[in-house]
Amino acid sequence: MSDRSLHVLNLVPRGLLALGTGVVLAFRGIAMPVGNKQVPEPAKPVDLKQYLGRWYELGRYDNSFERDCEAVTAEYSLRPDGLIRVLNTCRARSPDGPLRSAEGRAKVVVGSGNAKLKVSFFGPFFVARYWVLDHANDYSWSIVGEPSGKYLWILSRDPTPAAEVQHALVDRVRELGYDTTMIRMTHQPPD
Repeated sequence: MSDRSLHVLNLVPRGLLALGTGVVLAFRGIAMPVGNKQVPEPAKPVDLKQYLGRWYELGRYDNSFERDCEAVTAEYSLRPDGLIRVLNTCRARSPDGPLRSAEGRAKVVVGSGNAKLKVSFFGPFFVARYWVLDHANDYSWSIVGEPSGKYLWILSRDPTPAAEVQHALVDRVRELGYDTTMIRMTHQPPD
């Protein structure tokens, strides 16, 4: 699952503004159920070059900023200033619904093995923590959370991985201490 500038706020459609604003508010302590009261530290370091690129959301803890979102993707790329560009997109209400997107930037937390990022969608005053809790050695999947235990994302390079892969990822989420009954699976368009 960042920041552009205040100029962008005047150009974005209302739904997009709600998406980005929801991200900010969500990470600012809006009352959300906690799915993991003891979020673990990331399991291993992240090779940013391998992590960059497109990820498909397989599942998430439901949240206000992704309300009615299907076909969710996150695209990470390196910016000229050394930060990471984050482009989150989704389709409203169905995998072929209207496109919504939000662009931001992320900065690696020093000493985290590149597994912790600070992500901003609306400038330096609204920063969310983004932790890559675990990932495949080949970067085919990733499990992302943050320290409050209220947010969780299961990501894959494949929009529709085999059922056994999806089950294994949910099992890994459970091993990390998350309540898997809170996972909302994301509908991706068929291949």
